[in-house]
Amino acid sequence: MKNLKAQKLLNKIQRDLMRNGIIINTLVEDLKNLRTIIIEEEENPLLAKVLRLTYEHIEEFKGFEIPVPDDEPLEEGEEAPENTAETGQESLDYLLSLVADPENKINKIELREYVNALNTYAEEN
Repeated sequence: MKNLKAQKLLNKIQRDLMRNGIIINTLVEDLKNLRTIIIEEEENPLLAKVLRLTYEHIEEFKGFEIPVPDDEPLEEGEEAPENTAETGQESLDYLLSLVADPENKINKIELREYVNALNTYAEEN
């Protein structure tokens, strides 16, 4: 992220998350404000989408239930190992670290994976 205001707000969100965990009202409001800055200043549709889906998910499900994306994609027919996916605060913190550097090629891929996971979770629940 290039915008200093967005960087400061993202840092605040990450600090609050580490200190207090997921406080729904504050977190959702901060993510909405960050998204507004991204739309107006950064013009990054992927970031805007992932932030919107994230705060909508937190509002609707009262937490963050999306696991960290796997390092290696599964082969067709292969099942995911059980209990290896982290969810909640750790996954959200990882997502926010990706948001900090959205131009990184790997981060873009993982942000898209979060978008897909958020959409899939919303459809299934």
